Amino acid sequence: MLICQLTDLHMRPPGLAANRVSETNMFAERAFRKVASLAPRPDVVVITGDLTERGMEGGYANLARLIRRYLPMPVYVTTGNHDQREQLRSGLQHLPGVVADPHYVQYAVDDLPVRIVMLDTLVPGSAHGILTDAQLAWLDKTLSAVTDKPTMIGMHHPPFACGVGYMDRINLRNAAAFTALIARHKQVQRVICGHHHRCIVTHVAQAIGSICPSVAHQVELSFHPDDPGAFLFEPPAFQLHRWDPADGFVTHTVYVEDFPGPYPFLSEVNSSKPR
Repeated sequence: MLICQLTDLHMRPPGLAANRVSETNMFAERAFRKVASLAPRPDVVVITGDLTERGMEGGYANLARLIRRYLPMPVYVTTGNHDQREQLRSGLQHLPGVVADPHYVQYAVDDLPVRIVMLDTLVPGSAHGILTDAQLAWLDKTLSAVTDKPTMIGMHHPPFACGVGYMDRINLRNAAAFTALIARHKQVQRVICGHHHRCIVTHVAQAIGSICPSVAHQVELSFHPDDPGAFLFEPPAFQLHRWDPADGFVTHTVYVEDFPGPYPFLSEVNSSKPR
């Protein structure tokens, strides 16, 4: 099974760049075209939040258009801090799971070889994330219902610190409670996130926790705690999470851009060898 993870699209109304210079609609369409060109094609696509920039009118309609044009496989989404929950639920209600819960964009996908549980960490008006006590209770109940299937959690805000100070200040605020819950459910093997616009890997209890790069701009790497944060145009990318019964999960990072090649591996002739 092949799970494609896209994140941090930051789509806008047509003609408006994000942060004045990032043409996020163009970046998103390039990423979708890349996914559509993959062989084999991913079985599903998971988008871990910040689907739009501030939930502006037209952003979700643009996203729905791209999904219809390029992604025939099931697409599972959840919120990021730049999204507007009710606008997302309205504009993307045709996607599986989006309105399954009466309040949050949270749901489980049970009809695949692995189980995917999508979480909604949005705190309206804030950059950081949180899972309320009610959401944690829902997650505990949901994970307890199926304990014999490899499980992947999809969410926007990472439940761990990574050393980039300006991003750690806006991660999941109640990460300890979330991690303790995951530790009780050993079938959870992956926790995949967005938000940080960088490729980062660590542990969340027994699971591997990972952050996927953005398909648009990336966040500057800085370990200076007082840096205010900035973004730059390192290559946009996404991740493919491959799963099979023998190997479990293996993750690949895929760059959106095309590069020279491929070239064959050819050994050089040993010039010191007698002719």
